[in-house]
Amino acid sequence: MVDASLAEWLLDSDPALRWQVERDLLGAPEEVWRATRARVAREGLGARLLALQDPDGQWAGGAYFPADFDMRGPEAAPDAGQPWTATTWALNTLREWGLDAAVLAGTAQKLDANSRWEYDDLPYWGGEVDCCINAYTLANGAWLGADVSGLTEWFPQHQLDDGGWNCEWVNGSKRSSFHSTLNTLIGLLSYETATGGAEALRTARKAGEEYLLERRLLRSLSTGGLVGPWASVFAYPFRWQYTALRALDYFRAAGRWDPRLAEAVEVVRAARRPDGTWLQEERYPGRVWFDVDVPPGEPSKWLTFYAARVLEWWDVATR
Repeated sequence: MVDASLAEWLLDSDPALRWQVERDLLGAPEEVWRATRARVAREGLGARLLALQDPDGQWAGGAYFPADFDMRGPEAAPDAGQPWTATTWALNTLREWGLDAAVLAGTAQKLDANSRWEYDDLPYWGGEVDCCINAYTLANGAWLGADVSGLTEWFPQHQLDDGGWNCEWVNGSKRSSFHSTLNTLIGLLSYETATGGAEALRTARKAGEEYLLERRLLRSLSTGGLVGPWASVFAYPFRWQYTALRALDYFRAAGRWDPRLAEAVEVVRAARRPDGTWLQEERYPGRVWFDVDVPPGEPSKWLTFYAARVLEWWDVATR
């Protein structure tokens, strides 16, 4: 799938990335990539993040924000970026890196006892009012074996008429958001994969897919223009922000080939450099425990992996 020199460069990486390269780009035997995946808990990025967990099961003492985050201070200014160190972001990251949930045995129970959302002091596994946060909670709960059954009813009930979701629904928004819809779709798919899901959730997810497909993952339905410059940005780590690459990776994971994805695929293809790599274009601002990828302007192994995997899936499925 990739040439030898690019494969060697990608393999010279942290276990959190290497096992995925082995499995998805190089077709390594299962015993090979599973052995690499098991190293995520013991070394490198995964081990560093695990070591930062608080005794009460949380990270940074908070559910979505660190305990010391000043909601009115300079760190909360729009251009400062939100912090990425609290519990939900740590769980998202470890899950996406492939950590075995057994390594976090007891964490679901600790969070049930000790963690409350910053919004209305609501219990952690019950979620709150933000659909992105609830999608993360649904996925993380299914991964860790928590009871998130209440959230399976929440998403169909809060789906908007155009088929998507918007975290601003609580403030009266009636139009869906690319960001909120994609985060919700990823959470629903993760839950379905882990548990088998439910028909109502699958129906809601398919409608959410149509919301993005009708807009070709890039365009406003009303004007036909690009929905925003953020849609074509290449940035890792992925956060809550929508990008065409993230959306394409969702459709790949969902096994949903559709000709309306073609324009977004070409955005990814056009960004590939002659040596087969993709550049880091942006680093989302905000407090982090440690950097996990290169600064903007440098070739990113993570983005190269995600982009190459998407293009391989698309090209094979198209043929």
